[in-house]
Amino acid sequence: MTEFDFDLVVIGSGPAGQRAAIQAAKLGKQVAVVERRAVVGGVCINTGTIPSKTLREAVLYLSGYRLHEMYGASYTVKERITMDDLLFRSDYVMRHEIDVIRHQLMRNQVELMSAEASFEDSHTLRLDFVDGRGQRLVTAANIVIATGTRPTSDKRVPIDHKHIFLSDDILKLDQLPRTLTVIGAGVIGLEYASMFAALGVRVTLVDKRERLLPFVDHELTDTLVYHLRQNRVTLRLGEEVKELELSDDGKGQRVHIHLASGKHIVTESALYSIGRTGATMALNLPAAGINADKRGYLTVNECYQTEVPHIYAVGDVIGFPSLASTSMEQGRLAACHAFGVEVNSVPELFPYGIYAIPEISMVGRTEEELTEQGMPYEVGKANYREIARGQILGDITGLLKLVFHLETHELLGVHIIGEGASELVHIGQAVMAFGGKVEYFINTVFNYPTLAECYKTAAFDGINRLG
Repeated sequence: MTEFDFDLVVIGSGPAGQRAAIQAAKLGKQVAVVERRAVVGGVCINTGTIPSKTLREAVLYLSGYRLHEMYGASYTVKERITMDDLLFRSDYVMRHEIDVIRHQLMRNQVELMSAEASFEDSHTLRLDFVDGRGQRLVTAANIVIATGTRPTSDKRVPIDHKHIFLSDDILKLDQLPRTLTVIGAGVIGLEYASMFAALGVRVTLVDKRERLLPFVDHELTDTLVYHLRQNRVTLRLGEEVKELELSDDGKGQRVHIHLASGKHIVTESALYSIGRTGATMALNLPAAGINADKRGYLTVNECYQTEVPHIYAVGDVIGFPSLASTSMEQGRLAACHAFGVEVNSVPELFPYGIYAIPEISMVGRTEEELTEQGMPYEVGKANYREIARGQILGDITGLLKLVFHLETHELLGVHIIGEGASELVHIGQAVMAFGGKVEYFINTVFNYPTLAECYKTAAFDGINRLG
């Protein structure tokens, strides 16, 4: 420590930045985290993953959605659900998570600085403190950029953050709209569309693509489309928005959406969700010898190094898959590489979780990928309606699908839609990590009644298909 102030400086305190900082601290390094917000946690804790998933749980509970199959669609825990009802739970969880993160950084002796960071050169950062305490220059042997993303906007769209709003504005809404159009059916747009629909809001979903979530198994997305339509969601796929305008028609402010096909949508509110942009504009990247693409994203190698070897980038700022879970792992791996620590990671076995209603989770390859690769495979399926636990929970439309090699029977993919999908997928992930075969599930005894039994049922179904 004769040349630099810190061994590692991390810009951003989201999941990727946290893990990078704590991993380096565990290695005995002197570490600092720079966060421009007044609170830690980044988008994940404050406007993204945690509030949206907590909001989803509040929606499911207060609307009585999980019990509609048993007690009818009119059943609700609370008749008139307000935004305050939904946000009460989110606020509590966010405060708790922020406290947990601060405590983790403190006990690992990571210095936390509330400042806006920008590069002076490849080893030097200028910090503009958010509390008005002026500036400071700090130097670091290694730097990790984990600044995340912000919602993409368009100057031609009259976003007023009330009638036409971005995903980050949802936590600030005063009341639930009666009608909502979601422009952009990516993961975020789809999650919010399904949540509002579960609350009884009339939702229209518009996207230029012909299919929802093209990287997901097509049978699962077809099932999701069915669920959305059952909840009165109108899907306008393969449609492009030509113009948005906000006007008062005498009954209050209304959003008018004109599609390139000539269709005209009138709605009370519109969620503009056409993707995310890397939060790199304020970093002065050229001073460090780094360039972002036109969407603000950074390019890295397999070790998460940018063009400058001692500067790493991790998390959403490097693009797909932009998941909190994968971001955490990327942060850990970057810190280990920076200090010469060998680690093992299996990116092809990273699970994906999409918290729509119903939720989707997957790990491994899809049928479409295997068909394109010319690999022989077979599938086994289990419907939740065949499983006692599915009946108990009231989810009779869920599905678990196993994809395995036709000849070796090695498990190649697990795809689930339905209650608990994001938890259930880890059983298959563990079996795949050890090169397990589909027979593993046949020879394993699962607790009864559980959704985990779906694995055994799907395995039998797959083996029976082989004749």
